[in-house]
Amino acid sequence: MRKKKKSFRRRFLKIAGITIGLSLLVTVVPVIVFKWIDPPVTSFMLQHQIKSDVHIQYYWVDRQRISKHLAIAAVAAEDQTFPQHFGFDFKQIRSAIQDNLKGKSLRGASTITQQVAKNLFLWEGKSLIRKGIEAYFAVLIELLWDKARILEVYLNIAEMGDGIYGGQAASQYYYNKNVWELTLPEACGLVAILPNPKKYRLKPPSAYVSARSLEIQNQVKQLGGFDYYLNN
Repeated sequence: MRKKKKSFRRRFLKIAGITIGLSLLVTVVPVIVFKWIDPPVTSFMLQHQIKSDVHIQYYWVDRQRISKHLAIAAVAAEDQTFPQHFGFDFKQIRSAIQDNLKGKSLRGASTITQQVAKNLFLWEGKSLIRKGIEAYFAVLIELLWDKARILEVYLNIAEMGDGIYGGQAASQYYYNKNVWELTLPEACGLVAILPNPKKYRLKPPSAYVSARSLEIQNQVKQLGGFDYYLNN
């Protein structure tokens, strides 16, 4: 009987080890690959294409050519502690939980890193399982990429309209110009629709988007503008 138990335990541990090893392989390798290779497509884009006939607009632009206005606007609006945190803004998470407990609608507290993990590898929707996997990928990304790469990928894959992904596609669609030509007000307009690009209107801008754009411009100034972006 003891031999059978030991044999079963060894088989179980072997299977568990193989499973864990394969899981690490299929998750770590893509993160390493995308550290050096620009993603040709993302999970969100594929899902969008399956669900809708809308043509996907996505044009990769290297970070050296992305307007610094767009970079600092995204940080100011979406994740002001981005340069310092390791994938998670626990202050914002606690605040979101407290608001939810008070009966307020549940709001997101995802960092730029978490959004990259979700858009690049995962699926739409809200669940604890998906959130847990998102956290795992966020840790991998923070471990294996630098902040410049994380922000570069984010600015290229974030959804900024129905089928419009990344700053270059959005700049061409909304402003008929390239992403490196964006002014600060234009960049803030793009960032203003990021929380829900299917709901918020930029062409022409809704009252909410116009007000939110001005708010983001003020936040950029409060952070120190390019000085904050370059020094972090």
